[in-house]
Amino acid sequence: MKIGFIGTGVMGTGIIENLLKNNEDVTVYNRTKAHAQRVLDQGAKWADSPSALAEKCDLILTMVGYPRDVEEVYFGDNGLFKAARQGQYFVDMTTSKPSLAKKISEHGKKVGVHVLDAPVSGGDVGAKNGTLTIMVGGEQADFEKLTPVFQKFSSSANYFGPIGAGQNTKMANQIMIAGTMTGLTEMLVYAKKAGLDLQEVCKTLQSGAAENFSLGTYGPRILRDDYTPGFFAKHFLKDLRIALEEADKMGLDLPATKQAKQLYEQLVDEKKLGNDGTQALIKLWWH
Repeated sequence: MKIGFIGTGVMGTGIIENLLKNNEDVTVYNRTKAHAQRVLDQGAKWADSPSALAEKCDLILTMVGYPRDVEEVYFGDNGLFKAARQGQYFVDMTTSKPSLAKKISEHGKKVGVHVLDAPVSGGDVGAKNGTLTIMVGGEQADFEKLTPVFQKFSSSANYFGPIGAGQNTKMANQIMIAGTMTGLTEMLVYAKKAGLDLQEVCKTLQSGAAENFSLGTYGPRILRDDYTPGFFAKHFLKDLRIALEEADKMGLDLPATKQAKQLYEQLVDEKKLGNDGTQALIKLWWH
């Protein structure tokens, strides 16, 4: 199976590298070719557009920034559907809107393309180590067909139901992460003000009931003043906005998630630090 991949950012690069390590035939496209050079040097092939990629590949995975980017990749003048053919598989791994996943799927059915939405969790570490968690929506038979591919860059691939279910699961994930990121930030602010050894605090909390991914992964980065994005703050803000938009459609009020969104708006929109990692939230108090 010839695999195409669109999006050679932090996450996409790690996934592509794991596919290449598993001897997969991978062709890539990215808006800026220079950003794909790392995987091209490792044996990935290049396509000049999404439509050119669709002409060459049986399975195409997409992981781009925003829903508008997903729209362009699939429905643009040189989009995937311009060259789609019956029997292909299109899998959008971008964290995006459930409604957009449904739109892609509906168009796919018209031209005989199998469509899944499959956002991931695990950050840059999971992408690099091939230990991502994948949350999938779509036809179960399509999920089962592609599971052997998913296993090459994940430790867990889980099916949740019809198209859009993967995105809704990722929204649940991001709601949870919003709580752990604000908790991590306020914990460090408090512990520093109290004059505690922050290294020891992080080590101790991670060995007890406060253990969580954000503390274990981003706590050490904050302490060494490393704000390199494992996950961009601007993309996390996008996710929180989608989650709250979907919650609103369901008639749900999520006050803690709203507060997290407001904090990330301060970081991204006011302080213009959207290209930092999510751990940069601490900069609202420090620096």
